[in-house]
Amino acid sequence: MMIDYLKTFITVVEQRHFSRTAKILNLSQPNVSLHIRHLEKEFETKLLNRSPKQVQVTEEGEILYIRAKKILSLVEEVKQEINERKEIVKGTLKIGASFTIGEYILPSILAKYAAEHPLVKVEVTVANTEEVIAKVRTHEIEIGLIEGESSTADLTMEPFMEDEMIIIAPPDHSLSQLRIVKPEMLQDQVWIWRESGSGTRAYSDQLIAQLDLNVKHFFIFSSSQGIKEAVSAGLGIAMISKWTVRKELQTGEIKKLNINNRTFTRNFSMIQARNGSLTKAQQLFLQKVEQTKEEF
Repeated sequence: MMIDYLKTFITVVEQRHFSRTAKILNLSQPNVSLHIRHLEKEFETKLLNRSPKQVQVTEEGEILYIRAKKILSLVEEVKQEINERKEIVKGTLKIGASFTIGEYILPSILAKYAAEHPLVKVEVTVANTEEVIAKVRTHEIEIGLIEGESSTADLTMEPFMEDEMIIIAPPDHSLSQLRIVKPEMLQDQVWIWRESGSGTRAYSDQLIAQLDLNVKHFFIFSSSQGIKEAVSAGLGIAMISKWTVRKELQTGEIKKLNINNRTFTRNFSMIQARNGSLTKAQQLFLQKVEQTKEEF
């Protein structure tokens, strides 16, 4: 009942009129007066000065008005949270992810999401960055998680976490023995690359061009696992996401090259079709991805 009294009081203050308040709240005028009297009795003070022409708010009434607005706002927030908890989220969620995200980041996100929303059917497509972008554009998937950037005008893109890129080498490689590797020492090396269209490949191509490196020879693998195995076997050096080689770095199967104490980073981003409406399942998944920022 107190909530109803506060609603009446707020409306009277804003309308400065009892009869208009009665019409807005679908109450009788005597009921409006009764609500105000109850509040004045509760707080043991005069809240309104009423005259035939207008209603004036007392200083005590101004204090209650400000607090009452906050109280009603909080009540609405509580109602919304309770209703969301009661709402059963169902449907199908179609997600696309580039290989690094799909194999090393997405599983932990989905595990938490599925625990909270077990009735949502999740379909995951793991492909390289260009393929994920293409599938979002054709609406084959609803949300894409990609490495690097996309300049496609019909998509929205939102970075959700930062990824460190590192150059790795076999343990017995000459560069692995050095505490610091100067950029010019990367000249005439054998490189292991991902395929064209991969976000990792785009970043390594950019670095090689930026440092003006001559590539002695190269091998192309279509997965991060293939690159790790190739480097570990002594085939060459590679640039790769640190996420993909954490275990191998710990065991010493491969070594990270310290390039002049420089750190190389890129963004992981969420992409969606521009101006598309989101289902409840999609909204909650995006919230879960956003939380990844803080967790990692």
